[in-house]
Formats: sequence, C-alpha cells, structure tokens
Amino acid sequence: MRTTNRWLVAACAAVALSQSVRSDEGMWLYTNPPREQIRSRYGFELTSEWLDHLMKSSVRFNSGGSGSFVSEDGLVLSNHHVGADALQKLSSEKKNYLRDGFQARTPAEEVRCVDLELNVLQSIEDVTARVNAAVPAGASAEEAFKARRRVMAELEKASLEKTGLRSDVVTLYQGGVYHLYRFKKYTDVRLVFAPEQQVAFFGGDPDNFEYPRFNLDVCFFRVYEDGKPARVPHHLKWSKAGAAPGELTFVSGHPGRTSRLLTVAELEYLRDFQFPYTLEFLKRREVLLNSWSQRSAENGRRAKDELFGIQNSRKARDGGHAGLYDPAIMGAKVEAEKAFRARLEGQDELLAAKTAYQKISEAQSEIRQIALKARLLESGHGFSSDLFGIARSLLRGSEEFAKPNGERLREYAEAGRESFEMELFSDKPIHADLEILTLSDSLTFLAEKLGYGDSLVQRVLAGKSPRARATELLQGSRLVDVAERRRLYQGGAAAVGASKDPMIELARIVDGDAREVRRKLESLDEAKRQGHAAIAKARFALEGASSYPDATFTLRLSYGVVKGYEENGKSVPPFTVVSGLYERAASMEYRPPFDLPKRWVDKRRAIDGNVPFNFVATHDIIGGNSGSPVVNRAGEFVGIIFDGNIQSLVLDFAFEEKQARSLSVHSAGILESLRKVYGAGVLVDELIKGRRKG
Repeated sequence: MRTTNRWLVAACAAVALSQSVRSDEGMWLYTNPPREQIRSRYGFELTSEWLDHLMKSSVRFNSGGSGSFVSEDGLVLSNHHVGADALQKLSSEKKNYLRDGFQARTPAEEVRCVDLELNVLQSIEDVTARVNAAVPAGASAEEAFKARRRVMAELEKASLEKTGLRSDVVTLYQGGVYHLYRFKKYTDVRLVFAPEQQVAFFGGDPDNFEYPRFNLDVCFFRVYEDGKPARVPHHLKWSKAGAAPGELTFVSGHPGRTSRLLTVAELEYLRDFQFPYTLEFLKRREVLLNSWSQRSAENGRRAKDELFGIQNSRKARDGGHAGLYDPAIMGAKVEAEKAFRARLEGQDELLAAKTAYQKISEAQSEIRQIALKARLLESGHGFSSDLFGIARSLLRGSEEFAKPNGERLREYAEAGRESFEMELFSDKPIHADLEILTLSDSLTFLAEKLGYGDSLVQRVLAGKSPRARATELLQGSRLVDVAERRRLYQGGAAAVGASKDPMIELARIVDGDAREVRRKLESLDEAKRQGHAAIAKARFALEGASSYPDATFTLRLSYGVVKGYEENGKSVPPFTVVSGLYERAASMEYRPPFDLPKRWVDKRRAIDGNVPFNFVATHDIIGGNSGSPVVNRAGEFVGIIFDGNIQSLVLDFAFEEKQARSLSVHSAGILESLRKVYGAGVLVDELIKGRRKG
C-alpha cells in the first residue's frame, strides 16, 4: 500500500466521526440521493427524471458486476472481466472466446450465454415497518431470525405474484432498514463482442490495481425477449467526446460490500480472523491453479477465469487487510466509536444503542468460535467442486421446497426459484480433471483445519486419501448429466433420498453439521442485526437521515470529478492515451503479460494514438462496480469503470479522495478500438445512433 498516515488519518476521522459526508464520498441509495451536496458543491440539480432514467439504464450481472444499456435494442455493455464467466462457459478447446475474443457481425451470429441472468431495477419500497412488526417482542435471537425470514419471504412472493418482477428484500444499515427491490429479469442473453483478454487485461496481475493503465476492458451482450432483441425504453446516449478533465461525472452500479458502519469489535474480527483465513485460502488456490495451468495450454484455458478471479480477490484483500493493520485507520475508528457512544449519555430514549455495542461484541466472539466450520462446511471451502454444489442444491432443494415458503433457507424462497433452477440446470462445462484437482486439495484443506482424526473428516474421506476419495466421488457421479439432475429434482425427496450418487451421499454426510453451524450463525447475526438497528436509530435521531448505508450489491449512485493525483512526489495525469499501450508493451519488451494481440500490432498505424484510453476520477467505488457506466451531467455515457488504483483498496473501510481513484475505459477509446482495430462499424453505428441498423 503506497499510502501515508497523514491522509489516512484525515480520511478515517472524517468518515468515522460522523456519517455526515463531505467531498465526493458516498455509495448513495436512489431513494436518498445526495441532492444538496451536489447542488452546493457543483451547482447541478439531480432531478427525479434524470435519476429514474439512469436507474433503469443500469444493469446488474448476477455472475457479479454491473453494466448498462447502450442502445434501445437491448445492447448491454460491461467489462470483459465481468463477462469472462460467460465467455469461459461458451468456450471449448477449439474455440477460446476468452483468449481470442468474439465478434458477431450479424444478429444471427450472436451466441446465447449458458446461464447468465441480468437484472434491471424498476422500483424500491421501504418495508422496514412490516419486517420489524413481524418480530415478536421479547423473542430470542433464533425466533426473531425465523420471524424475519418468514415475513421477508412472504413479501418477496407477494410482490413477484403481483408484478411479475424479481423481488428481493434487501437489508440496509446492517439491519436498520429493509427495502423491497423489484427487478426486470433477462435470462436470454447473447454475446455480441469481446476483445482478446490480452488487451482487455493488458499488464495482467502485475498491473492490476495500478495506474497508469491501458486496458480495453469491455464486453457487449444483448438481451432478448420472445426470441427477439428486447426493446428497452431507457438506455444511455453515447458521448463520442467522452469524459473531460475536471468534469463532474456519475457512476451507477452495484458495489458488492463495504464495512464502513461496522463496530470496532467487528473490524478486529475481520483483521484477526476473517482476512487471514481468506488470504490463506486464496493464496493456496492460486498456487494450485497456477501450477496446474502451466502443465498444458488446455489446462490453462480451463482454469483461466477462476484463476483471474482468485488473483484479483487476493490482491484486493491484501490491500484491505493492510488498511486494518494501519493504526491511522483503526485508531480513528476507535476514537469515533468512543465519541459517538459518549453522545448517547443522557439520551434515555436511545438506551438500546448504549448496550448494542456490547451485544455485538459478544455475538462476534461467539461467531469466532464457529466461523472456521462455517467456512469449511456451509460456505463449501472444504468441498471445492461444481458437482458438490449441484449435489447440495438437489439434496437441500428436495427438503426445502417441501416446507412452507417462509420456513425455507433463504436461497430456496419461492421468489428466487426460477433463478435457482436456471443455475441448477445449466449445461456449463464441468471438467473432471479440474474437479478432481480442486476437490482433492479442498479435502486436504478440510483435514488440515479440522484435524485428520475429526469424526466428520473420517466419514468424508471414508478411509481413503483426499486424492483417491475425490477421484472416486467424481468418477462415480452422474450429476454432470443435466437430464439426471432434472430427474432427481422433479422426483423430489423420494428420488433424492433413494439416490446412491456418491456426490449426493457426500452432501448428505456433511449436511447435518453444515445446517447446525448455519443455524447458530444466523442467530448470532440476528443479535448483531438488532444491535445495529438500535445504533442506526440513534444515528438517525442525532444526525438525521442524510447518510448512505454500506454496500449490498444493489444499485447505488456515486459521483466525482475526472482528476489525477500525486504519488511519490510526482504528478499522475488523469488520462492515458492509446499510444501509451504500445509504449508500455515496448518498455516491457513485449514479455507476457505485456505482449499485444496480433491485430493490435498490425493496426498500429491505423489507430490514432492521441485518443484517450483510460482515466481516473474521485468516484467512491468498490468491488461489484466493475462494468458500471460513467455518465456526465447530460446522462451520456463517457466511460466504464473497470478497476480502482491500489490506494483505493481501503475504501471498504473509509473514503479517501486525495489519492484513491476509480479507473475507467474512455468512451472515445472504445470507439477508436472498435473502428480501427476490429472493423466493428455496425456496432459503432449502433452505439452512436442508439439503435441497431435495420
């Protein structure tokens, strides 16, 4: 982390001492946008019409990431690395879309994705009163959790039946507020264009989270309805000029998760347990996949997307973990919590908030005792295999769908059943050799963490080595066959109960212990949620409601200006240009990952090297914002978020404006690349005109 204590102290103190925000801070709810801050700082009025148009032009990728509609004919733009999961599933040994790219020159050539679901937010309803009213006074944490789960499932089901829209109750402010989000859902999604990964992720892991950058990190899809391109009334007009220095711009996307409102006890848990465990797991998997990938080109292709995701997560968490070890950050958090608790003294009506911190701390201590088992068993870190996930879904589905809707595990609620089935019956490729590799290693990890003599470990291994057991399980399973999955699913508890498929039997061995640790965890999380609800109520009472909640992978609005920064005494400009790509490649002697696709080498003289390529801005973003559109005051598309710089990795815990920056691909650089390198004139015309020709 190339940061200084001076700016970290300022950043953390400003955020932690009060939820009243300043500068360009905030991942704002569309129901509570920062109108006054933007009006007073930039003289721009956020109208309801402007916000509604941007909201309905924004797209969520359920595989993880964001995007936007960029033509009325359902054309969606996201990052290449967001689309990589779809590209990988469409690829084979003979056609490697992830490596070589893809271009549909006619509508007939657009390829349907295997199991990609896109969501577009249509409305938000505050259901806090109904959720809280369903919890009986004096209920235990476990009873309260069940009551809250029941009413949330009922709200989602009723909304789905009434509107036909995907409906999710979202928990905000760690339990202080509950909103019902309704989404238009698209499941017929087709690939239109992707560049080669080598230029989409130019510089690879060495340049990841660094700046200057030279990445064409874009991927185009199209949504279909009834076999035809969907007509979308809300889409973003393309700006050929793109973002300008000093310009106010906005980001509309789906940040995954932040931890800015956590208590000190919760942050200490992240620092001392969760981050070290996660980093150990990620680094172990990275070494495993790296080694396996280097054995053959086909191995490398099969593991490419997962390896990229692991390397990206590892680097991001390294940066976040370093922030938690910095006394400037944690010191500011400690002082802020003391100051806020002092303000509660003498406020008898806020008595619940006074005791909430201790309750959260006690619950977090209990979570620490069961967290390892929860990660290994319930999160599946001890059973890293697609077929194990399928087996668990079949086993639990046969039990959960037989229960009343409100009593099921959350992921089996009726409102999400269609999405569940789409994933369960996906015909994505499952590679036996890669499955054996990952399951063998994760079974070894399970034995290492719980101890070889642990009774569950002994039942799982069944007297064999992890490698032999993994091979036996995977070679004996029939779950790779989608028809077999459908047979078991449709047969319900009777069919699944009678199944002797070894992967289902493994899931059955683990399920009792996994459910029990989950039950405990959910009760403890409910206790924390009640504590946070009391703290949120106190904050609203003392500071008003002009704040934003932590990110939850739901749509948020951020704003900022296109602006460089200083690093190590040197000025870092806000823009890079296309010629910089060639200069960077040459300076690294074209060694991977700084080599260029052949077509980029061949077209060097054709392309205008002065066209802006990537740029940085002061937007408040985090993982999940990848693919988010960047728009100007007119609501025009001027760029697409693809990363943050290394100084931005502390944004999980506190906002910083001096050096932390979002990274985007410039709209002009995208057009120049499509025209001059790929000859994608039809696609360029659609972007400029906002509709497909013909």
